[in-house]
Amino acid sequence: MKDLDSILAHQREKFREVFSYSVTELQKRIDEIKPKDVQEDIFTEFPQDSSGKKWQIAVLNMLENDISKDIYLKFQEILKDRKSYHCNGCATCCNLACSEYSPEELKKRAENGDNFAKQFLSIFIPYSSKEEARKIYPEYIELLEKNKENQVYFYHCPKLTADNRCSDYENRPQICQDFPDNPLTLLPESCGFCKWKEKSENMTLLLHAMIEIVEYYKQKIPL
Repeated sequence: MKDLDSILAHQREKFREVFSYSVTELQKRIDEIKPKDVQEDIFTEFPQDSSGKKWQIAVLNMLENDISKDIYLKFQEILKDRKSYHCNGCATCCNLACSEYSPEELKKRAENGDNFAKQFLSIFIPYSSKEEARKIYPEYIELLEKNKENQVYFYHCPKLTADNRCSDYENRPQICQDFPDNPLTLLPESCGFCKWKEKSENMTLLLHAMIEIVEYYKQKIPL
């Protein structure tokens, strides 16, 4: 089993690298459409109908209609590629589902219309203790403890058979069908989607960086 601390540290370092790269590349695109008579930066308060204001509007249109669309389409490509990989029955996701919410909190969220909480409660039940969960994926529990992630609740599926098969497979909820839906999810080496995660992780980090940067520009550009 690989050291999860090292995996997470590498992921964070890679994110910082792609974030810095993305800031530089986006600024280049913004500067490419900057009017020659504008000396100020994109966050300046420009008068209405000025070249600077029109530039800001053009940049916001680019962020919303071009870059955000490209990000969405790339995410769809990654999810489509996931279909080339398959569960190999390690059952870790069935035996160790995690949530920041307690069973009581999930119940309240479900009652308030949260579809994810409804699905989660329809299949998972809580462990009586963290030590029970530790037996399933000890490295992951240790990682949470090292990072002081104490408010995590652990659940398991009671419909799992002794040979790690779902006894109600045809009726499993969407959250089970879609897992994992993010290549940044920490997965055990036994998971059949690890190759998909390794293949897609760098692009996913780049897309997440772009989302953060685009949202920052959209909030800070004055209109």
